[in-house]
Amino acid sequence: MNEKMKVAIQGYEGSFHHIVAERYWGEGIEIVPCPTFREVARQVESGESDCGVMAIENSIAGSILPNLGILHNSRLQAVGEYYLHIRQNLMALPGVRMEDIEEVHSHPMALLQCVDFLDPHGWKLVETEDTALSARRIAERGTRNAAAIAGELAARLFGLEILAPDIHTIKNNCTRFMILRPDHQPIDEKADKASLCLMTDHRQGSLLQVLRAMEDSSINMTKLQSSPIPSEPWHYMFHIDMEFASMDDYNEVIERMRRASRELHVYGVYRRGEHS
Repeated sequence: MNEKMKVAIQGYEGSFHHIVAERYWGEGIEIVPCPTFREVARQVESGESDCGVMAIENSIAGSILPNLGILHNSRLQAVGEYYLHIRQNLMALPGVRMEDIEEVHSHPMALLQCVDFLDPHGWKLVETEDTALSARRIAERGTRNAAAIAGELAARLFGLEILAPDIHTIKNNCTRFMILRPDHQPIDEKADKASLCLMTDHRQGSLLQVLRAMEDSSINMTKLQSSPIPSEPWHYMFHIDMEFASMDDYNEVIERMRRASRELHVYGVYRRGEHS
């Protein structure tokens, strides 16, 4: 009998990372909850988990810089990406009505995302470390005067009823997740996107010289994000996403960029994800 694939996620069962894992691989996987993103990376690097899911960017909040730092410093390889429409729902134990609610529990970011729905009710807002964990605690404790804000998977897993769906203020909120495996995976022959990080010499025009390597090619740069180099104050590394039509074109451009950079690290070459 084949063992289930182990997938490390940040957070708990029922979280948005869990939703992405199931949509990417299907339901026949074993979820390995991790308290931090660093633990996700360690799980995958060590082989304790087969793969990992890591949020990397949000359409409202932008890049998650600490996670870009984890990719830069780890022995991980991005083998795919997934875009998830973040849908927040108000949920409670079966039979609980809106007028029974006195408190709403969730992660601070989820509470903030739903402020326009929450404010008129005057409920006490209780901040927790995870949306899905909030739902699980209400279910396990049988709390009937409280509701949680979480994704629909949490309601299904923990037997809660959704009292109000899609209560987030900005309806097109989307998070991009990276699919991670240990380093040195074979590149998908249908790959059409790459993520990388580079450093340049600290002199005038050095970044422009690197970016000019993309001229006259099929490369479309879809992201350019700077982040500080901790060991070199006021110096920066640059995270780049690029889409391409030809692997030959990509390989040629990467070699040009490598020659023009002080350091270049490719996180992964993979198929671009579809927006769900």
